[in-house]
Amino acid sequence: MDGTILNSIAAAERVWGRWAEAQGLDVEKFLPFMHGKRGIDTITSLNLPGVDPAVEAEKILRGEIEDLEGVVPIPGAAEFLAALPPEQWGIVTSSPLELARARLAAAGLPQPRHLVTAEDVTVGKPDPQGYKLGAQRLGFASSDVMVFEDVSAGIKAGEASGAEVMVITETHSHPVEGGHFRIRNYLQVAPHVDADGAISIVAKA
Repeated sequence: MDGTILNSIAAAERVWGRWAEAQGLDVEKFLPFMHGKRGIDTITSLNLPGVDPAVEAEKILRGEIEDLEGVVPIPGAAEFLAALPPEQWGIVTSSPLELARARLAAAGLPQPRHLVTAEDVTVGKPDPQGYKLGAQRLGFASSDVMVFEDVSAGIKAGEASGAEVMVITETHSHPVEGGHFRIRNYLQVAPHVDADGAISIVAKA
């Protein structure tokens, strides 16, 4: 979701930046580290003394839900999603459900029929659990789906699930390794649905 169909970097980095500064962290070094992972996993991995990851993750969640300024769709994403059969796509995000729905609404994007969020998994990205669950909810093997990702943790999760991985580079400020295909955004591509229901990504004429 974040970085693949919508851009929430400015809002997320405002909230996480204030938190990191309050914890005495190097904000510039910390911010790239937190993208694409569950908040509780990010905080837990820091091993900060006297910090309860669950409590801090909830504080950050409240802040992110309240700060939706600048959350916008990735160019062409709305049209791309509208062209997909609604039962054949879903979202697997490290965001909690409430935040995911708030950001989709702020970006003017549709709420999917199938949505896997932070609450649905016991281990977050780069573990493939989320993408395996997402494929299961779609009714497909994970090897028969395509994952759209923008950060290392998500790319690794998609690859580990056995899916093809399309890397979206719209929000990149530096090269990201991995993935099988890459596009900047959705302005030059469209989904094509075959007679048997299989979906391919084609260049616009």
